[in-house]
Amino acid sequence: MMQNIVTRLLAIALLLLPLAGCVTNEPLNPSFPLTVDDARSEIDAMAAAPKPAPRPVLVVGGYMDLGIMTNKVAGTIASVTGERDQVLPVRFFMRGSFEACRDHLIREVEAAYPSDDPHWTREVDVIGGSMGGIVARFAAMPPEPDADANADAKPIKRLKIARLFTVSSPHCGAKMATLPTFDSRVIDMREDSAFLHKLDAALVNCGYELVPYVRLGDVIVGEANAAPQGVSPWWVQNQPLEFAHLNSFRDERILADISRRLRGESPYTTSPAAPLPARSEPADGYGIQ
Repeated sequence: MMQNIVTRLLAIALLLLPLAGCVTNEPLNPSFPLTVDDARSEIDAMAAAPKPAPRPVLVVGGYMDLGIMTNKVAGTIASVTGERDQVLPVRFFMRGSFEACRDHLIREVEAAYPSDDPHWTREVDVIGGSMGGIVARFAAMPPEPDADANADAKPIKRLKIARLFTVSSPHCGAKMATLPTFDSRVIDMREDSAFLHKLDAALVNCGYELVPYVRLGDVIVGEANAAPQGVSPWWVQNQPLEFAHLNSFRDERILADISRRLRGESPYTTSPAAPLPARSEPADGYGIQ
């Protein structure tokens, strides 16, 4: 009996093995016509001839990122810019509210790149994965008046963003945020929440460029939610046997495009961003349509 089970498992593994190494480029985004193989080659070429970014780059992690993903992305950006000390990964594990996440982000930036300005941090570019993109937007907003604050307390600094690159961030809410929870961050990421409405109101005069990306098949945030209202994100196809949302932050095509922008080179994306492809059925999270 046990031998039969082992034999069947080995047979299944052998059948799945070819899929593990293959990539999917279809449908190819006409406004983002970069394949996975080409993106990997481009990142290697940029790393072989690094060009510095004009300002520090923050790599801001998502909801449950323990640092593995942020560190990986930060390593890629450091390799193509050649400036490891100018790339700062920030994660928010065990931060229970967006206010706590914002304060932590500002402290990390101030510690790494001190600013004499009492109201603003140093100017930075930000790569925000999932919730990280929303935290960055919140940190750049004017702080709300606090009637209970000490009159002698220092004002909360705002994050001075030049460009914000978001990857699968819930700008219009996250579909999975409807699940029952006591986590205020998840509640604030529900579609049509008061928190998201505040972010949208501040976006009109935000003063920074917002560049949103998403992988197709994202059932956690939802593809259409990965950009503000009326904006199309630059999308790429998901890959076989990968969760669309969880693997979007390290997608080589997205990282290659961001890298080109950070290096002052022409991006692979072209405006206007192509609309999201129509679907008759939702994706299952593994890139199988």
